[in-house]
Amino acid sequence: MAAVDVLNSAGEKVSEAMLSDAIFKTPVKISVLHQVVRSQLVAKREGTAACKTRGMVKGSTKKLFRQKGTGNARAGSVKSPLRKGGGVIFGPSQRSYAIKVPKKVRKLALKMALSAKLEDKTIHVIDDFKLDVIKTKELANVLKTLKLSDLLIVSDAEDTNLLLSSRNLPDVKVIKTEGLNVYDILKFKNLLLVEESIKNIEGRLS
Repeated sequence: MAAVDVLNSAGEKVSEAMLSDAIFKTPVKISVLHQVVRSQLVAKREGTAACKTRGMVKGSTKKLFRQKGTGNARAGSVKSPLRKGGGVIFGPSQRSYAIKVPKKVRKLALKMALSAKLEDKTIHVIDDFKLDVIKTKELANVLKTLKLSDLLIVSDAEDTNLLLSSRNLPDVKVIKTEGLNVYDILKFKNLLLVEESIKNIEGRLS
């Protein structure tokens, strides 16, 4: 079990939190992390780019003029890709970019990402993070006291004040335990866990 200091909003140590070795001491494999992060990123692509083929273009299928004797190149339908307003050859069509990753691999990658943060000593724990009002300056002062920036905050409770106060801080993001994911953990330099969220994270990944 790894011990991590639990701080209060004033930056003072109040206790210690024990982190399970089964989750926070998992050997890190970059290939697994890469696979899961890539699947998260491509899932954001809508895949709605599309164009009309000659079969979709509205127009007559009548031959424009007779085959021979006019001096023109032979032509068929007005919907031909060679004519203005005709269909498009080999154009994009609607598709899904999703990459399926097994549930066990996603779970393993989450453990690896948390283990990497612990190994880099960028996991921090706070006893409570309740703000009385929605005020960005108040949150910024707390983070300044804790000397933390480029930060992902994981809270177990539905804290509207914390969530709304963080929206104007460009290097801070607040998520609930259920939304914890590999991409966000690796994107931010520091990870701040509200003490209550540790049990839920361990319960989710055990």
